Amino acid sequence: MITIDLTGKAALVTGGASGIGLATAEFFARAGATVAINHLPEDPRGEQEVKRLQAAGQHVVSAPGNVGKAGEAERMVAAAIERLGRLDYLVNNAGTPATTKPIDFADLGAMTEEFWGTILSTNLIGPFRCARAAASALKAAKGAVCNTASVAGLGIVGSSMAYGASKAGLINLTKSLARVLAPEARVNAVAPGFVDSPWTRAWPEERKADYASKAMLGRVCKPEDIAEVIFFLCAGAALVTGQTIVVDGGMA
Repeated sequence: MITIDLTGKAALVTGGASGIGLATAEFFARAGATVAINHLPEDPRGEQEVKRLQAAGQHVVSAPGNVGKAGEAERMVAAAIERLGRLDYLVNNAGTPATTKPIDFADLGAMTEEFWGTILSTNLIGPFRCARAAASALKAAKGAVCNTASVAGLGIVGSSMAYGASKAGLINLTKSLARVLAPEARVNAVAPGFVDSPWTRAWPEERKADYASKAMLGRVCKPEDIAEVIFFLCAGAALVTGQTIVVDGGMA
């Protein structure tokens, strides 16, 4: 467990209603930071988790908004920064597979224009929208960004062809943003392998077992495994920028 005192610091975590995002928000809150937890306005889990953490004495606030929608993402970031008073850390975790089960790459017919649009607007353009809206605040705070990519963006088969392409784009975007925000702010990414989360609960058990058997450490990732690395890349790792760290138990 990483122990860093972030009292007086502020973080915005997108896609924070569950899974990796929620685990990351809890990491920052336990370290003393004030955390804005972004979630879809219609997702009741967001407000529920905010209230739960507030009741536990953590300094968290709700930041509803869909990062997949132009304008709404920027308004959410601006409102969060105004409420927090500053922004030291931006975690671009919000994303979508746009499917409840893996889609075979050979099924080209499933890759419709609408499917591609949903994937790219949320997984690739969404992080750009948020980073652009937060850039001046992050530079002023000498802060950091961490994007949640995926091993699917590095050539490992993911939930769909479009999903892998969106995460490959996010890895490239991470490098570009690192150049643009330097030297004041850093930008990195994590590339999780298979994560046992609400996203993957409906996946076939044999596929989950296959991932675990291929990992050198013998198990699939938990959200906390990814959150720990995100936290380190934001609150530590002072000379690391433009990098994508794979967190998959050695599967790749």
